[in-house]
Amino acid sequence: MSRFRFARRALHNALAVCVCFSPLALMAAENGMKSGTPGIQHAGPIAFGPDGILFVGDTRGAAIYAIDTGDSTKASTNAEINVTGVNQKIAAMIGSTPQETVINDMAVNPASGNIYLSVSRGLGPDAQPILFKADAKGNVSEVSMKNIKFSSVSFDDAPDSKEGRRNPRLSTITDLQYENGKLIVAGLSNEEFASKLRVLNFPFDGDKTSTSIEVYHGAHGKLETASPVRTFITYENTVLAAYTCTPLVTIPVDALKGDKITGKTIAELGNHNNPLDMVIYKKGNQNYLLMANDARGVMKLKLDKGEFDAAKSIDSRIDGTAGVPYETLPYENVVQLDKLDEGHAIMLIAQDSGSFDLKSIALP
Repeated sequence: MSRFRFARRALHNALAVCVCFSPLALMAAENGMKSGTPGIQHAGPIAFGPDGILFVGDTRGAAIYAIDTGDSTKASTNAEINVTGVNQKIAAMIGSTPQETVINDMAVNPASGNIYLSVSRGLGPDAQPILFKADAKGNVSEVSMKNIKFSSVSFDDAPDSKEGRRNPRLSTITDLQYENGKLIVAGLSNEEFASKLRVLNFPFDGDKTSTSIEVYHGAHGKLETASPVRTFITYENTVLAAYTCTPLVTIPVDALKGDKITGKTIAELGNHNNPLDMVIYKKGNQNYLLMANDARGVMKLKLDKGEFDAAKSIDSRIDGTAGVPYETLPYENVVQLDKLDEGHAIMLIAQDSGSFDLKSIALP
């Protein structure tokens, strides 16, 4: 029997009826997906997997949803993207105000080049989760979450929800990345050593490995186990993780086997700062890391695994910055960052007016 069709003989006329399945439908079936409306409570961190699969971190629901966007056709290249007031456009589309329309994360679909945004309509626990998409021409549209193909996995060790701005539940999932059949998820648990890197197989099969991460925080002068990774990316089988105030840490992917491990702090990039997003790109023969921050601009670091491996681990109190070098680039108020194509990045930039703008740049 062919993978792409099956034959069913009619009971009375012996005519063969051929039913053909689209590649996307087959992919969804192979990924263990079902049709329906996912019960996402909060659309937080997002990342793309293969063939237009979008992973959505539901921080309130302590779950990851894999959504088949059906968006796998590469659009014509248009690196000049400039969408002014994307939050205002979204607010008008959903009958809200820009002040009550929160963009939680941004990710580029590498299969199509389209830009996806996870959004909250409203503030607080009753906010409605919505997904939006912007194409290369700047058109913004809502991504339907009704009667779509999806699968999900939940975490049973999430922190309890508490009132206030430091609700640990909202850090259940802080960042996520798919690579080679695995989804790595950063965040907090309800355990004593709360900081976790979880590794899930995709398609989801119930197999979850949760590793406690301890790091030495030079600016604070102590080992920490309850501060979550804020943003991370993988490079040559190594997790490059950044924490609040701003240690940069390396963690071998192969060490994420469920035990408690200590990451290697290779840099302190400055106190009173939250790292927001990371991308890796290549220019000439050199790889670079770009990292957006809320108080210290956009940093550029030369990536050299040999240098990182040889770097002295920071294990004593640091005033200012130390470790592997970086430069600060002249981009201000960048709140989200992703790689658009091999030569460009896309930024979500906050303006003093309250507008959030999507803007592409040539990778520096």
